[in-house]
Amino acid sequence: MDKISPKYQMEIVQNINDRLYELFKSYDDVEVYVEKWREVYDEFGNANFYIQYKNNEHKKIDLKKTLHLVDGETLLKMAIDLGIETPDFIPSIPTFKNELKSSYATAAQTFEKAYRNVEKDPNLAIGLANSALESILKEILKDERLDVQYNGRDTLSKLIKNICKAFCYDTENSLPNEVQRIAQSLIGCSNAIEDLRSTKTEMHGKTQDDFIIKDPMCASFIVNAVSTVGLFLLNYYKAKYPPMDNNLPSTFTSDDLPF
Repeated sequence: MDKISPKYQMEIVQNINDRLYELFKSYDDVEVYVEKWREVYDEFGNANFYIQYKNNEHKKIDLKKTLHLVDGETLLKMAIDLGIETPDFIPSIPTFKNELKSSYATAAQTFEKAYRNVEKDPNLAIGLANSALESILKEILKDERLDVQYNGRDTLSKLIKNICKAFCYDTENSLPNEVQRIAQSLIGCSNAIEDLRSTKTEMHGKTQDDFIIKDPMCASFIVNAVSTVGLFLLNYYKAKYPPMDNNLPSTFTSDDLPF
């Protein structure tokens, strides 16, 4: 993700710079926004990037210099957060991460671990990606409006069948037939991911002669597939079942009138 082209990074830095000064009129507010993207790793202050300033008094952030120190993935997340279009890049993973962080904390942590292990531990990455997708489906199925029974111990293959049943992909007339077929194939895709986890990773007991996936390319493929499937399901769920305002009174009485 960090290896997006320098030309594209230059373009996205300029767009983020312009957008921030359009939204926030002061250096202080811009600095506060950027600071929220910093991740400090330890008590010594080591972080993923450092704020740069225009002067020694540290009163005015040098936004462009600061943004050029930010890794590619975080730049894309900033762009998504600010509503900046990224036509030359399909940011499914950073978009997916942002969606998870807002409402699915457990799945977000699991998927982050999967993403970080793609290169150094591919079979672990696949197992964690499977678990992250399971967590998302379980959270969606908790919504009583879906009216689908499920077991908290269900694995991915059973959960995805319940989701497809709840979303009525086989009868959803608002989707083109081709999209319906792709949606229905989520079952096959999810079954394959679960089978990989069960038979080609160390998530279940294995012997010395068993085949274990060690190729980062395979892990990257699975993690990207999970982000694409998960993002589609989350967006479809939000569109069909908008979040309910739990702060509204359950009953209406004359006392609720403003006069």
